Amino acid sequence: MFLQLRTEVEDALTGALAALDLPTDDLGIEEPPEDVPAVLASSVAFRLASEVGAPPPKVAADVAAEIDPDDYEYIGAVDTQGPYVNVLPSDAYFQGTLQESQAEDYGNLPAKDESVVVEHTSANPTGPVHVGRARNPIVGDAVANTLEYAGYDVERHYYVNDAGRQMAVFTWAYETFDEDDLDSEPERDRIEYDLVRYYRKGNAFLEEGPADEVEEAEAEIQAIMQGLEEGDEETFERVSTVVDQVLSGMQECLARLPAEFDRFVKETQFMFDGSTDDLVDRLKELDEAVYEEDAWQLDLSDHGIDKKMVFLRSDDTSLYTTRDLAHHEWKFENYDRAVTVLGEDHKLQADQLRTTLDLLGNDVEQLDNVIFSWVNLPGGLGMSTRAGTGVDLDDLLDEAIARARDEVETRMEDRIRDDDLSDEDVERIAHQVGIGAVRYDIVSKQPTKAITFEWDQALDFEAQSAPYVQYVHARCCGILDDAEEIPDAVDASVLTAKEAEDLLRVIARFPAVVEAAAEDLEPHTVATYTREFAETFNAFYRECPVLSEEDEDLRQARIALVGAARHTIANALAILGVAAPHSM
Repeated sequence: MFLQLRTEVEDALTGALAALDLPTDDLGIEEPPEDVPAVLASSVAFRLASEVGAPPPKVAADVAAEIDPDDYEYIGAVDTQGPYVNVLPSDAYFQGTLQESQAEDYGNLPAKDESVVVEHTSANPTGPVHVGRARNPIVGDAVANTLEYAGYDVERHYYVNDAGRQMAVFTWAYETFDEDDLDSEPERDRIEYDLVRYYRKGNAFLEEGPADEVEEAEAEIQAIMQGLEEGDEETFERVSTVVDQVLSGMQECLARLPAEFDRFVKETQFMFDGSTDDLVDRLKELDEAVYEEDAWQLDLSDHGIDKKMVFLRSDDTSLYTTRDLAHHEWKFENYDRAVTVLGEDHKLQADQLRTTLDLLGNDVEQLDNVIFSWVNLPGGLGMSTRAGTGVDLDDLLDEAIARARDEVETRMEDRIRDDDLSDEDVERIAHQVGIGAVRYDIVSKQPTKAITFEWDQALDFEAQSAPYVQYVHARCCGILDDAEEIPDAVDASVLTAKEAEDLLRVIARFPAVVEAAAEDLEPHTVATYTREFAETFNAFYRECPVLSEEDEDLRQARIALVGAARHTIANALAILGVAAPHSM
């Protein structure tokens, strides 16, 4: 109902300002502080005071006087507080909220006729996914979920780097060395942990091996790269043997989050279909194109980018950025919008790519980037795949599940529900809470801020963490299980307690939170909302008995309100990719 009320407020303010012969271009609509009973307010009087020649409180009073709440369904009253015009909700607002939020898909906005491709993660298939990159799939998946809830037609893509030097080295090493040549056993029984040993062995050999053998190896590596550039199918099959195996293992790891993809797009696609060659020809024709230091480059200094962008080597092989330009033009042709989730170390390349796409005549308004900073672990552990050091994402998730299991088992005697948890139940809850804690802790922070993952904070059942929010859903489920059924139609006007009305107000805002998060590509604002929601629900739970309420109408209304709360928090957690446990 919040979105509907906001529309009515926009119409009411526009009409009032027009009646006063005042400009309507900036209505100043905002959410008031918590201690103000209004749902929405307008600060328009500040802007118009000098034009009217009257103090803001007088302007606000004049505007409010022009609005008749009887003309609107969800506006209950309009008053002023100093320079602010405050809008209070009608009974229909609360009734509509309670009714609308009984739907399991509450918070999903109407479908838009707009397709969006969200590319995220896209880690090079050289080995296990490491913790340092964990923020990409977690934030990327949440961005995609947010857009999907907002009504967009979303596809999740993983862009596979299968044509660079790293993959040529990996392919050569895989074909050159045997199991007996490797220095260690796989760290985990999964294919990428097995094969990464060849990659590490190859890199070590190229650094430390006999000069003549290294020279021979480098020639083979160059031949692999050249073969891909020329569209040689046999070379592609050789590389794909490695890429596809490693990628399958990485997918298993990412599925644990879960972060799954609709499509894996290989960069070789844009080499083999001729689009990279065509792009290179067009780049050479740009005024910014220069041939320096044995390579074709773009001088983008006139566009605010000092570092030149190399797009073709002297041996006529393209670079990752060149192929990514072709990749983005393909996105523009097939989707209405393209969103890319990138680490802060790729910001320069993102700026170069966007500027170049613009120079090539593309509508770069179709492109949005979400830039994130790094996730650190206490102690500053390294994250180098090549050196074989660092912390794998699998290890972090295993640790999270183990810690969550310990926490759940510790709390078994304090549970308020009288159902018995089996070992399977404990394991399920441990997975939901443990992995949920990792995801929530990471996605709840503004992406541009570096974060240090702390176990005590992430798994604190009492603080504003994932378990704290998940427990609200479990509590709702417990109440509804005991209630046996949720009434179809109830009278929201009996929910007169402040805590019940506050909960209805927060529930009403959820679709607007989804809309704003999608518009700004900021899923962390949904996490902020879940914390506010949890606080509000817990206040309701403390002060408003549900099943023990003797007044039948009030009891039924409170049961319906708990049902609405369950749908709201479940869907908010779903946007964040966090499980909503039925019991904890």
